[in-house]
Amino acid sequence: MKLLRIIAIALTIIIAIIFIKFKPAYAVSLNGEELGYVGDEEKFKEEINENVLKSEETNVAFVELENVDYSISLVSRNQINEEIVLAKLEDSAKNVYRVYEVADLNNEEDKVYVNSMEEAESLVTSLKEQYSAIEPNLVINTIYLENVDEVNEENIKIAKEKMQENLQTKLEEKEEKDSRTVNGIYLACVPVTGRITSRFGANESIRDHTHKGIDIGAAGGTPILATADGTVTYAGWNSGGYGNLVIIDHGNGVTTYYGHCSRIYTSKGATVKAGDKIAAVGSTGNSTGNHLHFEIRLNGKQVNPQTYVYK
Repeated sequence: MKLLRIIAIALTIIIAIIFIKFKPAYAVSLNGEELGYVGDEEKFKEEINENVLKSEETNVAFVELENVDYSISLVSRNQINEEIVLAKLEDSAKNVYRVYEVADLNNEEDKVYVNSMEEAESLVTSLKEQYSAIEPNLVINTIYLENVDEVNEENIKIAKEKMQENLQTKLEEKEEKDSRTVNGIYLACVPVTGRITSRFGANESIRDHTHKGIDIGAAGGTPILATADGTVTYAGWNSGGYGNLVIIDHGNGVTTYYGHCSRIYTSKGATVKAGDKIAAVGSTGNSTGNHLHFEIRLNGKQVNPQTYVYK
């Protein structure tokens, strides 16, 4: 019994020494790397929430801190170092910023990052009003970034200018296309490159009426191109002064005439595309030299080709 009392006293002394020198604590690890020890897990998590996971910096959506683990241990009291562990977690935390992307769905490269939804909405409204003729397909996306160094006034200005330049180019292309469109038919190319020698409506001694087309002077044999997609309705000799003549029906009441050809490379009923070679410049029929007589007719009535091409 005496021996048992001695053993019990000894154990009590040992336990007392252990609890004086050591205490239960929590080992804190980040991505598997142990950072140190803290005394109270719940209180330490509150410290993290207040001091690490909150930011006063502009546009910070949240602070990212991944894979923090806790495991209970019995450690020497002087091993508990909450301030050091907290500082290490602060160093490892990443700010995730919320910005707003104005993007053109018709051009993947066109995008502008701005700092607020109000600024994004204002930009979209402004661009849609300015370029309403081309109906820009602009959307606003919320984007989360770890680095917002590029979202500054200078880069925002550059990105806006680039987007405006691209929209302006599209607008000019549409205006150019519209100016070359007859009743919905786009005249994609000129039939031949050369100098205009007689304009629409001209009064000249070689005819007893005003000119109903334009004459484009070019060397004999120069290729003549279909100015728009269509179907050939006439390809052959015309005794009414046109000489070798090609007529193309483009739909919507629009037809084009190509007269005085030296050779014809297509035939009635053929389907042609804009830019296809259909004939060659010549001086057949009522002609005083090599040229193309070109007409545009809308519902059978001649209109001035220079309204649409050869401006």
